[in-house]
This record gives sequence, C-alpha cells and structure tokens, in this order.
Amino acid sequence: MQLLAALISGLGLGSMYGLMALGFHITYSVSGTVNFAQGSSMMLGAVLCFTFAQTLGWGMAPAILIALVGCALYGLVVEFVVVRPFASRGSNAWLMSTVALGIVLDNVVMHTFGKEPRSLPSPLAVAPIEIAGLGLGVYPLQLLIPLLGLALAAALHLLARRTRWGTALLAVVQNRDAARLMGIPIKRAVSAAFAVSTLFAGVAGILIAPLFNVSADMGTLFGLKAFAVAILGGIASAWGVMLAGLIFGIAEALVTVTLGSGYTQIITFALVIAVLAARPNGLFGRAEVKKV
Repeated sequence: MQLLAALISGLGLGSMYGLMALGFHITYSVSGTVNFAQGSSMMLGAVLCFTFAQTLGWGMAPAILIALVGCALYGLVVEFVVVRPFASRGSNAWLMSTVALGIVLDNVVMHTFGKEPRSLPSPLAVAPIEIAGLGLGVYPLQLLIPLLGLALAAALHLLARRTRWGTALLAVVQNRDAARLMGIPIKRAVSAAFAVSTLFAGVAGILIAPLFNVSADMGTLFGLKAFAVAILGGIASAWGVMLAGLIFGIAEALVTVTLGSGYTQIITFALVIAVLAARPNGLFGRAEVKKV
C-alpha cells in the first residue's frame, strides 16, 4: 500500500519536474540558452495565484489566468533584460544574470508576500477519491497533474514536428542567418520561447501549491531538480525531459518511503550522476552531429 501511494505521489512530483524541464527544453531548442531561475518562475505562479485568489478574493479561475499571464510577462522580461544583451554579443554571462534575477525576485517576494508559508485551497485537493478495493485515497489533483504534464509534452512534440511554426522555431537555433533570410522574426521567436517557458513553470507552481505550501523560497529546490531532469532526459527532447521527470519523481518517492527522507537527495542525485556518466546526452538525448 505504501509503495502504491509513493508511486502516485511520485508521478505527481515527477510531472512538476517535467513541466519545469519542458521550459528548459523550449528555450534551449529555440535559442540555445536557458533560464536558470526557472524555480523562481514556478514560485511566482503560485504566489500570484494565492494573492489574486485568497488575498484579493477574485476567485480561482481568474486568479489562475492572471497569474499565468504574469508568468509569461516575466519570461519576456527575463529574455529582454538578462539574456538578450549578453547572448547577442556571444557572451555566456546570461548564465549568471538569470540566476541573479531569480535571487532578486525571490527576495522581492519575500519582503512583499512574507516569509511564512501559506496554504492555497483547491476544490481538487479537498476530498480524496477512494481507489476501489485498495483503501487508498487520492486527490483528483494528484491524478490531473500527470495527465496535464503528458498532454503538454505531446502538444510541444506535435508543434515542433508537425507545424510550420514549430519548424521555424527550431530553425532559429540551428541556423540564425538562414532563418532570418526566410523571414522568421528571430527576436520575437526567442521572446515567445521564454514566455512559454515561464508559463509552464507557473502552471507547475499553481498545480503543486495546493499540495504543498506557498512561500518565497518554494521554487529553489524544484528548479534545481527540474534542470537535472532536463539534462537527464536529453534537453533537446520534449518527450525525453517529461519522461525523465516522471522517472525522477517516482525514484524520489520510492527512496523516501523505503529509506527515509534523509536519503532522498543523496540517492536521487547520485543516480543522476551515474546515469549521465553512462549516457552523457541523457536517457533520451542524441549526440549532436557537427559538420566539419
């Protein structure tokens, strides 16, 4: 029974990691850069949703919509302020600048929202559903999270492989000069990728908030794990990072229930190192072919 409960919990957590890792995948696939403050984007989604729904009393549906819009706008700020100025000059300083902006956001939220964790009620996390014959209760939200994560991964895969717009976005990172000659608005494409990336992180934050507490530092460890998942799955593969998220989440839950939470981070990150040592391009990634 404990193993089944851990499996369900792991699927939910893994889907959160996968959603955030999809954000890394999107920006890397389009621009060759990532937002290392993705965890802060997740926190922003949860905090904005709590503020609009609980503090201002606007209701959950409008709160979710406005919070996601806010996350997308934050993604545009990240790309325009701390990525574009450096990437356009061929500098890798965006690595540190995205981290710095995330720290700034975390501290701004801490001083405005407060340090104390808060609970975000959700109708999907009130009454558990009993699984017939097993005596195990599962919140509807725990079942919705993996389904939504897999649906978004499928949508990204179809967008990139089956649509002209998706193909155009992939062309931006492969050959910018050719993409520019084809009339692809490169700057807008990269900005859109960062907006979608932070929106996905916001979705993850809003979904996980009712199951955990909302706080200014809630995204720090999630962001680190999501980046590990992105590398583990092969950052260029949407399906890869999502499946790696599920594997990571299940492994984390199983280690916690069998050995205790004190060993969770030690063993899961040790497994990440072992897997990457055997498969440097990730579980589902492919080695990049370079023309000489």
